[in-house]
Amino acid sequence: MLPKSSKAKVSPQRAKGSAMRAPEIEMFFARLKACNPEPKGELESVNAFTLLVAVVLSAQATDKSVNKATRPLFAAADTPHKMLALGEARLAEFIRTIGLFRTKAKNVIALSQALIDQHGGQVPDDRAALEALPGVGRKTANVVLSMAFGQPTIAVDTHVFRVSNRTGLAPGKTVLAVETALEARIPKAYLFHAHHWLILHGRYTCLARSPKCSTCPVHDLCRFKDKGTVAPAQADP
Repeated sequence: MLPKSSKAKVSPQRAKGSAMRAPEIEMFFARLKACNPEPKGELESVNAFTLLVAVVLSAQATDKSVNKATRPLFAAADTPHKMLALGEARLAEFIRTIGLFRTKAKNVIALSQALIDQHGGQVPDDRAALEALPGVGRKTANVVLSMAFGQPTIAVDTHVFRVSNRTGLAPGKTVLAVETALEARIPKAYLFHAHHWLILHGRYTCLARSPKCSTCPVHDLCRFKDKGTVAPAQADP
């Protein structure tokens, strides 16, 4: 789930003291890379179109629930033309276990039509064109640009937002502020995989409630005021 607007103010869990310095940021990502050299997104897809649909469906839903619904859906409809042929009512049946499924079904049909009418049935590799599609916001566009087209974008979901603020990596009051700070502060060598490392770190280690500080590989670099005094789990790579 993502804050509703990249301009909306939210209440991040603040880091203690100043933001991380450049050498610490380098060390932060070096350690995450050592733990997971080739991080992958957990949404399942078979092409750029199904990735786009999966990310649209993932708003306010877990990747696990989306994958469960989209496996049979993508077997039946993996292109905009096939999705239109499926129709909104049948699409809704495939995704009815996902939150807001009726609205999402409407958006997926509308974006499928827009892809056919405006882009020859292909997913565009341009942020503005992606964000113009029904149901597609900045975060969705960034995920597609990164995963489908290899562009080094930063998709800021609630996990990335929390980790960035909590650790002092890139503090910010809005999603856009955090995204901009991350793009400016992350070393280029780590930028391509950075959003996956941060998402996975937030999903499995730096949890919203009861973060696993005792097994965190970046514990000693973190500015989180409530992390306690548990020793770092891993030495520098």
